[in-house]
Amino acid sequence: MDIELGIENVARPVNFSTEQSADEVSSAIAQAVAEGTTIDLTDDKGRRIIVPAKALGYAIIGSDTKHAVGFGAL
Repeated sequence: MDIELGIENVARPVNFSTEQSADEVSSAIAQAVAEGTTIDLTDDKGRRIIVPAKALGYAIIGSDTKHAVGFGAL
């Protein structure tokens, strides 16, 4: 799943992929924003992405489907 987080006063968004489901990511972001804490997510390489919820401008949560690579059947 691809995630894009827009941070206030930062020119480039934070892009990463994670093994978590869309519901898990969405609830983690919503809970952090509601409580005013940090958003703590883990990417598919095991790295932790920690963003203060107050600095979050937007979040784009991609679909769970995997895109095919290569040539399809003609």
